[in-house]
Amino acid sequence: MDIRAVVWDVDDTLFDYTTADREGMRAHLVAEGLLAGYGSVEEALERWREVTREQWARFAAREVDFETQRRDRTRVFLRREMTDTEADDWFLRYVTYYESAWSLFPDVLPVLDALAASHRHAVLSNSSLHVQDRKLRVLGVHDRFETILCAAELGVSKPEAGAFLAACDALALPPDQVAYVGDHPEIDGRGAADAGLLSVWIDRGGDHATVVPPEGPRRIASLDELPALLAADTRFGAPSTFR
Repeated sequence: MDIRAVVWDVDDTLFDYTTADREGMRAHLVAEGLLAGYGSVEEALERWREVTREQWARFAAREVDFETQRRDRTRVFLRREMTDTEADDWFLRYVTYYESAWSLFPDVLPVLDALAASHRHAVLSNSSLHVQDRKLRVLGVHDRFETILCAAELGVSKPEAGAFLAACDALALPPDQVAYVGDHPEIDGRGAADAGLLSVWIDRGGDHATVVPPEGPRRIASLDELPALLAADTRFGAPSTFR
């Protein structure tokens, strides 16, 4: 069955979230005078990443809404009680620095150009539409996608099959005609494969570099490999790992 559409994750797939978050939080901590409580900048940044993972897991499990996880990230990281307004204000000051570091990965525009005529494109993210819609506009790629779907509005998040199937429904295509590209081997990779999509794990060598590849997703190191993978899958049926 021909792959007719590609659905994309955003953070750490198209957009270099890890670098922007690290550089933005580094500048924010300096501006707020909060480094004295840590042995090093890296220790403070690792604490922020740890809290982010914990609170994001609560949001993914639908224990809290999107805004609450943001506020709780701030409260837990700072280890103090804060009103919603205080937490929002602190987080928004961080966002100013974070947004100043936004950038696409260098392999994004070339692959979108290469696939523009042959495939339809959409976005499925575990974030919120408010966040990702604006981000894609600022990065200059919003108009590349027919539809942008996010967990906060869908009420279901990856790796649940319902999230991936919602993207297929939005494109009016069956799962076996849709590829999904994401950076997380389980949330994106296995989740998309289990939902029946052609699953492509973009392994950029970050936090997931030492992960044993799950069964199902094709694994690539650069988006430059994607056109050949899609062509191989269409013509011959690609193996479970592309490399």
